[in-house]
Amino acid sequence: MGAGPWARAMHARILAAGPETRLAAVWARRTEAAQQIAAPYAAHAVADFDELLDHCEAVAFAVPPAVQAELAPLAAKRGKALLLEKPLGPDLPTAQRVADAIAETGVISQLVLTKRYHPTTRAFLDTARTLDIAGARSCYLHGAFLGGDFATGWRLEHGALLDLGPHLLDLLDTAIGPITTIRSTGDPRRWIELTCEHANGAVSQASLSGAVNLPNAVTRVELFGPDPTVTYDTAEIDHEEAWPILRQEFATAVRTHTPTALDAQRGLYLQSLIEGATQQ
Repeated sequence: MGAGPWARAMHARILAAGPETRLAAVWARRTEAAQQIAAPYAAHAVADFDELLDHCEAVAFAVPPAVQAELAPLAAKRGKALLLEKPLGPDLPTAQRVADAIAETGVISQLVLTKRYHPTTRAFLDTARTLDIAGARSCYLHGAFLGGDFATGWRLEHGALLDLGPHLLDLLDTAIGPITTIRSTGDPRRWIELTCEHANGAVSQASLSGAVNLPNAVTRVELFGPDPTVTYDTAEIDHEEAWPILRQEFATAVRTHTPTALDAQRGLYLQSLIEGATQQ
């Protein structure tokens, strides 16, 4: 579902690669764009969303949050498993509707929280669970909003909190413990700082921006306490290693009908944290 840069770069390519999945069909509101994505993989370029649902067992969404929030419940009601982007929707009420539709129908859902599928991330989180953490510093910074394929309307409107926030908050919440309160300062379209208090008493800081001039994206988490400092940094990791794991785990979840930890409920929780950061 979708024919933008993310659909081309990740969804279509990875799902077509298999062997656990096959790219059956592509639909986008621009038929020509859907045809361009479908053709290299001998997939159908379908005329409308209903026809897409006729061709598949699962739907991968590569569309703006508002479009995903509109169409994901319809796919769920047709019994289709859902590979969802973050955020679930442009705001908490729409995200709630997506999560409710999935819960009511019982279909499998999984979030494309890219970094969570990388072995380096998983090793970091395993280590973090053994630590006594007092505080943390983190950042997710890049310049994609300054121009290029990812300087899209919804990202420029809502900024880094809605786009990058789910990734970083998910890492902090998983590494340290549940976030109980969150405060923000700054402008999410330029630079925003988050202060998170965790259930175990730890405090973490998160810096987010998609509008800074950097040669490469910077994602970094530092954990501090009585144990030696542990640092997670994506500068040296190859994100291509994450995609086969994501694809395999989604296919397994669908075939065994076993919910994953990174499902729509997780997405709703992350969206509630983002909403909390804006309601001060």
